[in-house]
Amino acid sequence: MTRPASQFGALSRRSGERSHTSNHTEGADATMTVPPEPGDDPTDPSLSAVMSERRQLINLAYRLLGSLADAEDVVQETYARWYAMSRRQREAVESPGAWLTTVAGRVCLDLLGSARARRERYVGEWIPEPLPDRTELLGGRAGGTVTDLTDPADRVTLDESVNMAFLVVLESMTPAERVAFVLHDVFRYSFAEVAEIVGRTPAACRQLASSARRRIRAAQVPATPAARRADVVRDFKRAWEAKDIDALIGLLDPKVTMVSDGGGVVSALLRPIEGGEQIARYAMAIADLAPGMTILERTVNGQPGLVAQRDGVTEAVMAFEVAGDRVTRIWAVRNPEKLRPWTTA
Repeated sequence: MTRPASQFGALSRRSGERSHTSNHTEGADATMTVPPEPGDDPTDPSLSAVMSERRQLINLAYRLLGSLADAEDVVQETYARWYAMSRRQREAVESPGAWLTTVAGRVCLDLLGSARARRERYVGEWIPEPLPDRTELLGGRAGGTVTDLTDPADRVTLDESVNMAFLVVLESMTPAERVAFVLHDVFRYSFAEVAEIVGRTPAACRQLASSARRRIRAAQVPATPAARRADVVRDFKRAWEAKDIDALIGLLDPKVTMVSDGGGVVSALLRPIEGGEQIARYAMAIADLAPGMTILERTVNGQPGLVAQRDGVTEAVMAFEVAGDRVTRIWAVRNPEKLRPWTTA
């Protein structure tokens, strides 16, 4: 499903979705003011084709916003705008998929513009919402099957473009940079199509994506094989459970950084802490304060991670960046609002 565009990979668009947005976005901004015609029935014959775009839209919105809840809201708003048009207007749209993507992209761009103000009021550090692996999502529901999964997390494709390190770098970009880069480098939209969404020229969008790539390159660490990353995270878990502080320090890069997100709802670090010894001692303190804690190896945003549970309740999800044989960054999400997909039935 992917084809490489950078170290983080790229999620290609499904075949049949390559129509240019410029031919059919006339109503993308105006639809909220267009009332349905009398007797207009939103359940038209194209309903199945339109609703089949939902997974693609969730994938796009999550990468742009780093939040499942916000991504779901964006998709709901996008479909609301679609059905605010009359049936005749909808039938005139050449490519509903491209129209929906254009609207979703613009809604995300608006949200990103206001997100920075919201983050300034956020208590402590803000970390993107972690995603479980689909198989773990299945296992977390009693009697769960493929057909009865409705959580939006199940509709997000886990690839390199959703690993925590990638999402954190995206957070450092301007809204326009983020949208241009994700649409072009991850979803393979042309710069002409991106321009329709961002509201700038194709040349300006090319510059935005180029600036975003420089940020990505500046944050990259040497690639570590997936199996080795999993081994390092497993060793971290075992040393933590054994309360072996020397082993923990040996697994942590001297310049390692740990960030925690409690959102003001639960206790968490208000600022990042740095240094292998400091983080190891912090981990030991947590183990002493939570003697009944269970640490589980789990896939977090497509990468090896850990989940901390007490009495069957997920209290933290940890994502790791590994370079060589050592952990260089840890992100610990404790905000319960961001742990919804990890809650068992």
